[in-house]
Amino acid sequence: MFHTLSSTRRTTRHTDRRIGRRGRRSGVLAAGVAVSLFVAACSSGESALDSGADDPEPTDAPATDTDPDGTDATGSTDSTDATDGGDTTLAPTTTVAPLADFPDCPTDALADADGPVDIVFWHGMANELEPALIELTETYNASQDRVRVELQNQTSYDSAIERYIAAGQGSRPTMVQLPEYALVEFADSGTVVPAGACIESSGFDTEPFLPRALGAYQLEGIQWAMPFNVSNPVLYYNRQMFEAAGLDPDDPPITLEELRATSQALVDADVATYGMVLDTGADSGGSWFLEQWFGRAGELYADNGNGRLAPATEVLYDNELGVELLTFMQDLIDDGLAVNVGDNASGQDALLKLADATEPGAMVMYTSAALGTVINALGSGLVAGLGPEDIGVGPMPGPSPEPAVQVGGASLWIVAEKSPEQTAAAWDYITYLTDAASQSTWSAGTGYVPVRADALDLEPLQTLYADDPRYRVAYDQLVSGENDVVANSPALGPMRAVRAQTAGAVARVFAGEDPQTALAAAAEASNALIESYNQRN
Repeated sequence: MFHTLSSTRRTTRHTDRRIGRRGRRSGVLAAGVAVSLFVAACSSGESALDSGADDPEPTDAPATDTDPDGTDATGSTDSTDATDGGDTTLAPTTTVAPLADFPDCPTDALADADGPVDIVFWHGMANELEPALIELTETYNASQDRVRVELQNQTSYDSAIERYIAAGQGSRPTMVQLPEYALVEFADSGTVVPAGACIESSGFDTEPFLPRALGAYQLEGIQWAMPFNVSNPVLYYNRQMFEAAGLDPDDPPITLEELRATSQALVDADVATYGMVLDTGADSGGSWFLEQWFGRAGELYADNGNGRLAPATEVLYDNELGVELLTFMQDLIDDGLAVNVGDNASGQDALLKLADATEPGAMVMYTSAALGTVINALGSGLVAGLGPEDIGVGPMPGPSPEPAVQVGGASLWIVAEKSPEQTAAAWDYITYLTDAASQSTWSAGTGYVPVRADALDLEPLQTLYADDPRYRVAYDQLVSGENDVVANSPALGPMRAVRAQTAGAVARVFAGEDPQTALAAAAEASNALIESYNQRN
């Protein structure tokens, strides 16, 4: 149903849109211009980063909100048609924002340092993900005597963002880990060194990196950050229930139509109360999955190439595809085939429904970053009668027969206005975290997708993927499909605020509101946020 429509129903109501220069990035931004405003407030989209004149010291007690994860500057061609909706080919636009306009990255400065250079890295890795990062960092610190990295856990991505905003430039770290939805916010802030400047300065080879992983943190040909912990949505399901319903546990649903049929079979066999578990979290079922489905269907979520070729001026998700998708999910709930657990406040509500002793669900779409934690938890006997071998992992079902996803997770950013030695040290640490050996170790220990293909040839990842194919599902669907303009997530200035609007619309639809009405209202509010952001930047 969905894939046959989407191939001929590109967004055509914006054929007069043309690519313009991203003026806010084309102007000269010397290293001293680290005081730009950017959007931070989830609900309002108002500018929240001031000049930092008071330079307040950040609190020692960051917020404790949870996060499941813790989605090439080569040539220049005319990309005008990419915003028409009929052509989604992404062409590099390196002449739009030359690296010379941004803070530089003197990677050779580390060689001139008098002694070890101390740097601070703010990260958002929680639960079992943090020990893996600590181990990698300790190995790095012990492997050389030029750089010493101090890790400071901010508990989540949003906590890191808010604490960064509250701090003045002098109180900010040398490096910060940020999610894909913060891309435009921080690129526009004037407070960071583009990773592309470090790549150019050091002659770093990006060839082994997954194009989609790099592309997730590019705008108009500028590489702003380096991907590190990459995730995407996958389908977790109860293999015992599949077998009891006469379904093949090695053949999970791929399309949305198959998802409904599988849910019907599970409910009819009385092995699960619900076939599918849904949620309305902004960074999951309420917004992120909708972005993923638009990319899977080959449609733009926002104009101007999802905001990656020029600043987006409006969202497009209130179109026919958006209404189809939410109507489909609403029907699943109305027909008793799915249950909505709400906004997934704990970050795990949807996943825990699989272990509900009274009204269990059999399937849930959830981040691949949780795989290692899920397997370890079940291996500890957390759920009686359900072991790690009983959880299946399949591609995220969507509106096409070919699994394909956008990048989720987070990336590594270098903060501007540090000493040349600190900037160079941060880049040295980044090259270590993203090299093939580190990515093999990191991915095998966490379930994250390696950011480069050559990591698959090294231990321990090579053996893990061979022995337990569940860990490879997220990788395979990330390299599937075309690397066109919809292959990466929408890049909007007020992305967090837009996600909140979309999540609210999805929640209302799941509660019974007309999908077209809900999406139209969310789109109107989102467009107002985008307009306000663009006027300020």
